[in-house]
Amino acid sequence: MTDIVCISPVDGRELVRRAPSSDADVAQGVGHARAAQREWARTPVAERAQCMRVAVQAMLAMEREITPELALQMGRPVRYGASELRGFAERAHYMIGIAEEALADIAPPPKEGFRRSIRREPLGIVLTIAPWNYPYLTAVNSVVPALMAGNAVLLKHAAQTLLVGDRFHKEFDGAGLPRGLFQVLTLGHPQTGALIASRAVDHVCFTGSVEAGREIERAAAGAFIGVGLELGGKDPAYMRHDAAFDHAVENIVDGAFFNSGQSCCGVERVYVAAPIYDRFVEAAVALTRNYVLGSPLDEATTLGPMAKPSLAETVRAQTGEALAKGAKAHIEARDFAMDRAGSPYLAPQILTRVDHTMGVMTEESFGPVVGIMKVASDEEAIELMNDSPYGLTASIWTGDVEAATRIGGQLRTGTVFMAPIISIRRSPGPASRTAGAARRCRASAMRR
Repeated sequence: MTDIVCISPVDGRELVRRAPSSDADVAQGVGHARAAQREWARTPVAERAQCMRVAVQAMLAMEREITPELALQMGRPVRYGASELRGFAERAHYMIGIAEEALADIAPPPKEGFRRSIRREPLGIVLTIAPWNYPYLTAVNSVVPALMAGNAVLLKHAAQTLLVGDRFHKEFDGAGLPRGLFQVLTLGHPQTGALIASRAVDHVCFTGSVEAGREIERAAAGAFIGVGLELGGKDPAYMRHDAAFDHAVENIVDGAFFNSGQSCCGVERVYVAAPIYDRFVEAAVALTRNYVLGSPLDEATTLGPMAKPSLAETVRAQTGEALAKGAKAHIEARDFAMDRAGSPYLAPQILTRVDHTMGVMTEESFGPVVGIMKVASDEEAIELMNDSPYGLTASIWTGDVEAATRIGGQLRTGTVFMAPIISIRRSPGPASRTAGAARRCRASAMRR
């Protein structure tokens, strides 16, 4: 089997290489997980919680080592690295804290002659397939709830963040869990599909691309196991005429370019009310020119490389197609010295004169480019925001709560954010540092 390799986007060197887990190792791991899960299911929730808190605190204690390690693996500047660990801990502690109540038996209304209750039982083994863009923050969304509910967990981390899997293994393995309850597997895509299809696991949690989600659905077909897919998006932002202008511009720009645009709930397209359109574009361009593209290990850097050169080339191709169709670029790539063809270092870009014939407005970019369109009314904004095969998040920038509620109710998306108020409607995806940035989650409802 082919080795799984992490190539650092910082300088192109091989950072870590692993041989995939053998079929025998996977089978043995599943066996150990089954045995450990039976023991863990009998463990009181309060004891489970104590083990989880030990693991979370141990992870936090590694912040100084984890931050540069994360920058080397996927390119996020070190100045932002600690924020993901803080978010990881916040989510973990919240989920640990609500577990006892959430897992309690449910008592239906009494019925004469019957004793009725609904008991929440663990599923068994949960396979978590985690992404590289927020490797701690996304993994915790399923790892902690699964363990708190009495399940065993097999974690398969992305090739780009293999060392994150190591961190999880070390700290969770040392938290007092039964041997084999939590394991990290190094698997290639075919092995992962085979594991799902084998019915060796009882539930799959996946965060990643739409196409990979389809592959997982195909692997799970007929296995009668639960599959939770958090996929891609093309998230729109709508800037109304009555928004808090400076606040909205700052956060929309941040939402587009944080993490080099590699955020599933990042802003990928913007619709601006006609009366403030020119002012918005001018302000957004001015802010964008302040980014510092460079090595993520440098504290001055605010925009690191994309995780892979191929991802940067996808964004370059989308931008090139838009320009060929008449779009206008507002940022000069030559002003960002490290931006070079074939390199993962990519300057941020703002495009105007865009429309929905262009891939940059309709297909997931997952990089530091955003298109801005002028709209004449709320109705036009709603129509354009809904003109997408994706249904992840959308943000509405307005001071009118009633208008935001009305507009949000007409959007075909899982989560609607309003600044400064956040309204969450169906999606389990979490909010980001600010309502508008909406950048840290990875949750999608692809429209069927």
